[in-house]
Parts: sequence; structure tokens; C-alpha cells
Amino acid sequence: MMEFKLTGEYIELISLLKYLKIAESGGHAKMMVDEGLVIRNGEPEYRRRAKLRSGDILVVEGKTIKIG
Repeated sequence: MMEFKLTGEYIELISLLKYLKIAESGGHAKMMVDEGLVIRNGEPEYRRRAKLRSGDILVVEGKTIKIG
């Protein structure tokens, strides 16, 4: 499990995917979300700009990311 430390109140989902280099580009990040490849707290997350906050747990491509 990897942990991402927030510097503000939240980070948008596609921004996190790009920052962690899970997605190659913004378009790739949007495609991943649209196809339901991102699981947030046990449920598929389809909102591209979902605000991720401390305590959220994502699973993407077999990687678990905890937002701290």
C-alpha cells in the first residue's frame, strides 16, 4: 500500500492519477475513471473530479493508495 499525503484539504481524482504517474496523461486518467477502473472506498468512482480527502482508499490497477 502506498500513502499520499495531502498538502491541502483535498486533491481531485484525475490530478492524483497524473501526479502518481498511474495515468500517462489527463486523457488517460479520464478514460480510467470513465471505464470504472478506479475503486474508491470499495465502490467504483466515476466522477473525474471527485475530491479525495484524508482517509479515502483507492485501488487502481492492483495498487492500493491511502490518502493521508
